[in-house]
Amino acid sequence: MDERLTRGSLLRLAGLAAAGIGLGATEAETASGGPGAVSSGLVSCVLTPEMTEGPFYLPNEKMRRNITEGRPGLPLLLRLGVVDVSTCKPIKGAAVDIWHADASGLYSGEASNNTVGKTFMRGIQRTTASGLAIFDTVYPGWYMGRTVHIHVKVHIGGNVVHTGQLFFRDSFTNAVYRRSPYSSRPGRDTTNASDSIYRNGGSKSLLKVRKRGTGYVGTITMGVHRS
Repeated sequence: MDERLTRGSLLRLAGLAAAGIGLGATEAETASGGPGAVSSGLVSCVLTPEMTEGPFYLPNEKMRRNITEGRPGLPLLLRLGVVDVSTCKPIKGAAVDIWHADASGLYSGEASNNTVGKTFMRGIQRTTASGLAIFDTVYPGWYMGRTVHIHVKVHIGGNVVHTGQLFFRDSFTNAVYRRSPYSSRPGRDTTNASDSIYRNGGSKSLLKVRKRGTGYVGTITMGVHRS
């Protein structure tokens, strides 16, 4: 599969603004952001690359939080934030659209995977007033030629304002893949360092992942232009 870097770059939130959309700070702290806070350095945004959509996108996905459809895998709670690039403030009502492989490395809705008509591991959520979209899914499996990743689009007012891919640290993935059901598929052939997409800025699109019960929580914040 030949997925290549397509265009430009996108902003990702750091510091207090990241905390303001569910990573630890209060909404009152978030409200202190704005152009003045950005220019003073109190709130900072840093560039992260925008990446190719890839071959597995399907339009008109379901609006839902749980996208597993009962497929096996270790639980992964995704907390995806969206902020305004100009002010670093959260954007309410953005449609966050994600899709990824299941634990066995298959995408739904794909003839090449014999999954036409299926919709597992695909879905859309609207961001809250805190700019947060939450998904219940499973840790993605691997497939030949790509490191482990999640595809994402952000839509505002009917326009796609971001297309990207989210990644995991290899050390974390290696630990996850020692557990069932991933352990039944050894021999992952591509790591972050050898992935052509990741090498074009993927380190700035790494999810922060931590353990949560028997599963995991992954968080990241994406900055976008509203149009």
